[in-house]
Formats: sequence, C-alpha cells, structure tokens
Amino acid sequence: MTFPAPCPLPAQRLDEMIDALVEQGFYEGKALIDPGLCQALYREVEDRAQQDVLTRAGIGRGRDFDQRLDIRGDAIHWLDRESLAQRRYLDAMAELQQALNAALFLGLFEYEAHFARYPEGAFYRRHLDSFRGRANRVVSTVGYLTPDWSPRAGGEMVIFDEQAPDREVARIAPEAGTLVCFMSEQIPHEVLPTHRPRASIAGWFRRNASLGGIVDPPR
Repeated sequence: MTFPAPCPLPAQRLDEMIDALVEQGFYEGKALIDPGLCQALYREVEDRAQQDVLTRAGIGRGRDFDQRLDIRGDAIHWLDRESLAQRRYLDAMAELQQALNAALFLGLFEYEAHFARYPEGAFYRRHLDSFRGRANRVVSTVGYLTPDWSPRAGGEMVIFDEQAPDREVARIAPEAGTLVCFMSEQIPHEVLPTHRPRASIAGWFRRNASLGGIVDPPR
C-alpha cells in the first residue's frame, strides 16, 4: 500500500490551524488525514487489540504513575516507526512541527505519540496535557481513525474554556480523518464515554526543558 507525501496540510488549512491556535487555543480539522493512511493505522491498532498487546493507560509520570479506570479507560501502544503507516504519520507530524516553529517560535523539540483505543464504555475525565511551569508538552494532537462513526456512538472530545473550566466551548466527534490540535497547558478537555470501540493517535510536540542536570523530556 502506498500513501501520499508526508505533510497532510495544504497551506490554507495550515494557516487556519495557526490562526486558531493563537486566537482560541485549539483547532479542529476535518478530513485532514489521508483516508488510505487512516485505514492502515486503524487496522494496525485493531490488530493489536485482537492480539491483546495494547497496554492499559495510566495517569501521572514516574513515581506518580497510576492506573485509574475511574479516570481513564483507554489502552495504548507508543508509535515507533515500525510500520510504513506509522512512518508516514510521524513524517507528517515532523512537517507540522517545523511549520509551527516557523510561525509561532515555539521551540518544539520532538514529537511523541501513541495509539489510544477506548473499549465500549471507556472515557477520560477532564484534564490538562501539561501543567504550567512544567510545559515540556506544548502542543497536543489527536488524529481520529475509526471509520463510519455515528453520533449515537458518543466518545466525543469536549473542550472547556481556559478561563471558565466548567463552560464547554466545543464538542468534537471522533470521525476518521479529523485532526485536532490544541495548546497542551491551556486547554482543559475530556473524552466522553464511548458506546463502541474508538481508536485514535494522541501526540504531543515537546519543548526541551532540561535544567540542572535533569533531562526533560526523559529518555
């Protein structure tokens, strides 16, 4: 199977993304992931689910890491470029990283991403992807993979107002091909309970925050 050139974003839509990140902190781009690439990535995560080789996700880092199904119910697999589909997706994100650095001077250092598969009934409570003062994660991305998503299936991402965290400002359906970007330490969000299995790629552009001999991002 062949896929298109790495960058999935036409210049006009890239400009829309950058403007939206500046003005409101998030961007929803429908049909931004090539359908063939989306299908290949979806088959990959579903194959891993069938083989029972996904890892149950948790919250926190290092000693604070914990698995809490009452907070987060997805299972994950970190992307490692082992397949052509993964390489194409990560190459596209590398192109996006360069564009964000050029336009917004963010100093993005690297990108990390994992498959995230939510079984029926799973959710992820409201949270931030990064905390102020520890902003190694700067821009978050979510690429949705599950085909033929129905509004009755639930599983939407809800985005809340940064200044009024109880006020919902957007509800994004996890339709295959949609790419969402948002500022990691500014945008509270959650995943609503899903009524069918739901697959995506969650990723983060990171800044090199190493200080005092402490490596951040950790290796």
